[in-house]
Amino acid sequence: MTDTDLTRTDPPRAPLLLEGDSSAGIARARDLTRAFVDGLDPAPAAETADILALVVSELTTNALRHGGGRYTLELTATSEVVDAAVSDPSPAPPRERIPDLMGGTGGFGWPMVRRLAGRVVVPGPGRGKTVHARLPRWPGPGDA
Repeated sequence: MTDTDLTRTDPPRAPLLLEGDSSAGIARARDLTRAFVDGLDPAPAAETADILALVVSELTTNALRHGGGRYTLELTATSEVVDAAVSDPSPAPPRERIPDLMGGTGGFGWPMVRRLAGRVVVPGPGRGKTVHARLPRWPGPGDA
């Protein structure tokens, strides 16, 4: 007879979809992101929900400001990562801008997203774009 190791394999959580076309929807996107992450089993690291909510807030804001005025947010999770995919109608890829320190017009969001997310992917050209920000469920040494 051989020994058998049993591991817990929960079914993947169903994706969460949200569409928005106003700045009022950004707070809802943040709240739903926190609820989505908090509902994962097993629960990810405590800071994952806060970090992903901030990333989602920045990506949805950028989609409204620079991507055509509307967005679709899709949240998914695997046993290793949590993914926030924000789509907008503009095919123009995100770009860095010089932050406006005096006028308050922004320039901080995209660098922040790239710094906080474990991985950011913007697939090739299409009719619009989707920005995937992936965070590890359990940050390791040196992770955000």
